[in-house]
Amino acid sequence: MRFIRTVVFLIVLAVIIVAVFVVSGVYHVGADEPHWTITERVLNLLRNRSIETQAQGLTVPNLDDPKRIAEGGEHYASMCTGCHLAPGMQNSDLRQGLYPRPPNLVKVGVRDSAQAFWIIKHGVKLTAMPAWGKSHDDESIWGLVAFIKQLPQMTPEQYQKATAGAGEHEHHHDENGGAGAENPDSDHVHEGADHGGSGDQ
Repeated sequence: MRFIRTVVFLIVLAVIIVAVFVVSGVYHVGADEPHWTITERVLNLLRNRSIETQAQGLTVPNLDDPKRIAEGGEHYASMCTGCHLAPGMQNSDLRQGLYPRPPNLVKVGVRDSAQAFWIIKHGVKLTAMPAWGKSHDDESIWGLVAFIKQLPQMTPEQYQKATAGAGEHEHHHDENGGAGAENPDSDHVHEGADHGGSGDQ
């Protein structure tokens, strides 16, 4: 009984300490001030394990399809370069002010296609990565994944050629503004179209 009382007391004490800390406002939430090391490690672990778990079971379509890659390039040029850069870009004003810093996809490309799809579609809390599934369908998002896989091998000239038609063609999205089911078979279309910034992965 004494043990249970001690555990309950410690839990209540911990809750009070956390509450006082939160209400005090001493924690710096500015994007120009890095997290404490322990905070960063916990958030990274939480984010990575969540993405790994949520992406399980996704069926990856053919990401070598030239049409899918081309459409992904159009979306990437209009949506993603401000945070994730492009061949020949060294930095951007937006990227410099983000914390955590978005990954440079020209260097890292795609490590896991299913996880990349999930990140683009659902976004990531506590980062600048938006949930593009709110405005783009699964086919468009798989196109982005396909194109990003090609980025590390592209020269600036090849990138310019691949994205020359950005903004001139129709892009796919869900007619209700969402992504629909998580599969590459959606056929809704919209005119015009952003893969913003997730934390470094």
